[in-house]
Amino acid sequence: MAYRCRCAGGRGLRRVAGPAAGERVVRPDVLLAIAAMAAATYITRAGGYALFRAIRPNETVRAALGYIPGALFVAYVAPALAQGGWAEWFGAGVTVATMLATRQMSAAILAGTAGAWLVWGLR
Repeated sequence: MAYRCRCAGGRGLRRVAGPAAGERVVRPDVLLAIAAMAAATYITRAGGYALFRAIRPNETVRAALGYIPGALFVAYVAPALAQGGWAEWFGAGVTVATMLATRQMSAAILAGTAGAWLVWGLR
């Protein structure tokens, strides 16, 4: 049994049924939500492999699919830049400059992150 407050003032404690101290409660609705999200993730990933095993896209479709990772990255970064300050814009500039100089995405991301951290640290 646990004691819970009936009012905001802390008076009027009453005994209610609930988990004991340190006991974890597994709710069926939470388990169902986790299982549904796992199934959706698996279906979308496995579905792509199954689909492209069954059909062969033409060159135009292949070219379009090649741009999806970049478009998704921009979709994540653009709102952050729109709401960001100098640190975010400096980091983006360092990222672009590093990418143009090295053509290595991992180096560009690391350099841009370091640049933003540098500006945040100087504030």
